[in-house]
Amino acid sequence: MSRFRIERLVALAPAEAWRRLTDWPAHGALVPLTRTTVLTPGPNAVGTRFTARTGVGRFGFDDPMEVVRLEPPGPGRPGVCRLVKQGRVVRGRASFEVSGTASGGSRVVWTEELRVWGVPAALDPVLAAAGRLVFGRALDVLLRD
Repeated sequence: MSRFRIERLVALAPAEAWRRLTDWPAHGALVPLTRTTVLTPGPNAVGTRFTARTGVGRFGFDDPMEVVRLEPPGPGRPGVCRLVKQGRVVRGRASFEVSGTASGGSRVVWTEELRVWGVPAALDPVLAAAGRLVFGRALDVLLRD
């Protein structure tokens, strides 16, 4: 299983960082060749489902996900979101935590554990490096002040 972790310190207040990170369609707009569709009516909650479709035309794959934990940040406690990836191509988990900093900003930690169908375990380090690059860029844009 490929694993990667990304950490960012940003000037955004935790509530704003959380709002941006739980805007699922915004994620798809930032990942190359990807569009995200929310499948359940809002607001976000445990059980929210969405699919990230990556590809061009009929050549691509779906990455369906479900929110299994969703606890927004509050006074003195971090926000935690956990997703389960349920696709035929991509399986695994993703999570992020948003905590406040002494300066009034936020610390965001994003982690993923992925298994991609057809990709041998020997390539997990390559997949992790690609994940850090793609998701790191997406986080930088989502959290830009």
